[in-house]
Amino acid sequence: MTHSWKFWGAFLLIIFLAFTVVYPLISILNLSFRGNSNMVWIDVLTDNYYLDTLVFTTWQAIASTLLTLLIGIPSAYAFARYNFPGKRLLRGLTTVPFVMPPLVIALGFIALLGEKGIINSLLQSMFNLDDAPLRLMNTIYAILIAHIIYEFTIVVRIVSTAWANLDPDIENAARMLGASQWKVFSKITLPLLLPAIIAAGSLIFVFTFTSFGVVLILGGANYATLEVSIYTLAAHLLELPAAGVLTVIQMTITIVLMAFYARYQQRAALSFNLVPNKATTMHPRGKFDKLLCVSNYIIVLIILSPLVALIVRSLISDGHITLTGFTNLFSNERDSFFFVSPLQAITNSLLFGACTVAVAVPIGIISGLLLGNSANWRKALLDSILMLPLGISAVTMGFGFLIAFNQWGLNLTGSWTIIVIAHATLAYPFVLRSILPVLRTITPSLREAAQMLGASKGNIFTRIELPILWRGIVVGAVFAFAVSLGEFGATLLLHRPEHTTMPIAIFRYLGQPGESNLMQALSMSCILMFISTVGFVAIERLRFRNLGSF
Repeated sequence: MTHSWKFWGAFLLIIFLAFTVVYPLISILNLSFRGNSNMVWIDVLTDNYYLDTLVFTTWQAIASTLLTLLIGIPSAYAFARYNFPGKRLLRGLTTVPFVMPPLVIALGFIALLGEKGIINSLLQSMFNLDDAPLRLMNTIYAILIAHIIYEFTIVVRIVSTAWANLDPDIENAARMLGASQWKVFSKITLPLLLPAIIAAGSLIFVFTFTSFGVVLILGGANYATLEVSIYTLAAHLLELPAAGVLTVIQMTITIVLMAFYARYQQRAALSFNLVPNKATTMHPRGKFDKLLCVSNYIIVLIILSPLVALIVRSLISDGHITLTGFTNLFSNERDSFFFVSPLQAITNSLLFGACTVAVAVPIGIISGLLLGNSANWRKALLDSILMLPLGISAVTMGFGFLIAFNQWGLNLTGSWTIIVIAHATLAYPFVLRSILPVLRTITPSLREAAQMLGASKGNIFTRIELPILWRGIVVGAVFAFAVSLGEFGATLLLHRPEHTTMPIAIFRYLGQPGESNLMQALSMSCILMFISTVGFVAIERLRFRNLGSF
């Protein structure tokens, strides 16, 4: 029976990955070698513009990763070691920017720090200035700050999860033997945390290396990543072979990094001792402890400030407080512009999210059960393969789907099915990452004891494993729903007007002049943020033993 479900589970997983990942990637690879392929590759690899783009893409990703780790690790320590008011709520709020569409983060950044943003407006009124004192738009600083805001939660979740489950008795024993605080950290704590830190850094690098919306909106014409170049070549210049070459280069780098991430994430998960939270957390006592907790509030407030600026700006028009942006969403006045009403765009997002959960959760559960709680090189390889969609950007995924599912009689382009498949492919790794750390806490002795008492494999799963896993499954489902709700890049390439979602509607509003369109974009962004916030507050109340990260 066990071998039977594993066989059919593996078969289903292979079919899904072949259809949604391997086939589109092979289609892109085939596209890059069509026609006079050698010349296309030579032209791209010898073009100074593309070489400079690759260098810029790499170093901005490195800078974003290091800065995010520098800011996130102290915050992760505070979440892991201290009990303070609002801790669960605060931790849930750190995840909200991560699931927002990049254009929403960029819009919030503009509302906060743009030339006519809230901070510049305040500074101008306070000091009677004619010009904006802060000019961050179209600079590398805007890109780096936005990336820190976007990726901060990765450090908090992965590193704090590892830190919270390190047995403090190890550190206490070292102190009793005369080790200084610094030596305890450098010789004991840091080596134990290093796999989690490397895993978080690898994941941040992948996301910032494939950054699209943030760079496109905040960087301007002077800053372009590989992702922006791929989009420009495919959507505007129609140079598909050159776009395919850049996509192959980008995917090669991200696949290597995701394999690196999977290896260290597995090491981080296996290093947990899973001591009770009461044994690892304490109330802040000294000045340093209290200062660290207070600084955590401040950091999280800064991380959330662009989204707060969106809310404030959505309620202010021409210097007056108003709700016209929200009321217009439900008035259907702009129906002819989208071919669907704003309310229908919200409904489409909710329906796509529900369908995504229905597909992504079973795939994530099957993947987690196949990986199990044992570690070897085969499962590490399988883990890295399963994490491939996390390392493939949404634009690349949409590009691959457009090419793959529009040939040989398999034409899904323009259908709602292809959008759900794309969303589920991008979402199921989050389900897997929510379930797998919990699954790996189940010791083999529990199963062995149940088997000795005569329990079948089915009873072991339903009576032992499932009661432990259900929280991780629910967390993964919320993650999948939120990822679908905020997905932008692939949907932009794959949707038809009748399938307009909330992120697409926001993007269309931003592309139209006028205060009314801007107010509706801001208002719809607020609705998107509200739904995501509710979901992640629920996550914090459901997560098993602080586990289930990325």
